[in-house]
Amino acid sequence: MKILAAAAVYLAAVNLVSFLLFAADKKKAVKGRYRISEDLLLTTALIGGEFGAFAAMRVFHHKTKHKKFTVGIPVIFIFHIAAAILVLYISKL
Repeated sequence: MKILAAAAVYLAAVNLVSFLLFAADKKKAVKGRYRISEDLLLTTALIGGEFGAFAAMRVFHHKTKHKKFTVGIPVIFIFHIAAAILVLYISKL
């Protein structure tokens, strides 16, 4: 049970970080300042922050015209769901 709690804390933290990075990048884009790299934004989604990334894309209307994000974030989500199902299946063998 402790591992589930730790996983929940990790996912909450990485999604918050992802959301905040997208928000900061949008603010920098509007002000014409140095931007946060797309690689970093996608990496935070890849390590579990896809919900935060997706929410930020919708809230801030940021990166919504980039296929790398509009397709990539849902693909990452599907990959994570498939990986979770696989882990659950293997753990019950």
